[in-house]
Amino acid sequence: QVQLVESGGGLVQAGDSLRVSCAPSGRTVDINAMGWFRQAPGKEREFVAAFSWLNGRTYYAESVKGRFSISRDNAKNFYLHMNSLKPEDTAVYYCAAHSFGSWSPDRESLYGYWGQGTQVTVSS
Repeated sequence: QVQLVESGGGLVQAGDSLRVSCAPSGRTVDINAMGWFRQAPGKEREFVAAFSWLNGRTYYAESVKGRFSISRDNAKNFYLHMNSLKPEDTAVYYCAAHSFGSWSPDRESLYGYWGQGTQVTVSS
């Protein structure tokens, strides 16, 4: 089992930067990919970014390319760096981890573990 805890959300102004973090625990050795998703009020959850330790590749949604970036460390702590934030980035941000089976970065159903989410609010 893997547990994920997000932190770092908050209220910022448009144009500001913010970093949200995801700290995994448990059988982190089984994690081979991690992703960030977000859900805005009244909308479905959507893919933001992901990284695969199997192929070393990073993936981003078109809506955040050039503004958001992800980083990680050897302990598999996982970070989402958000720059030039816009009001439409307001959402609950979720960290997710994949351990076994097939995987595609933007497919929620292929992630077996999820955090509780952290709220990011961007005011105009």
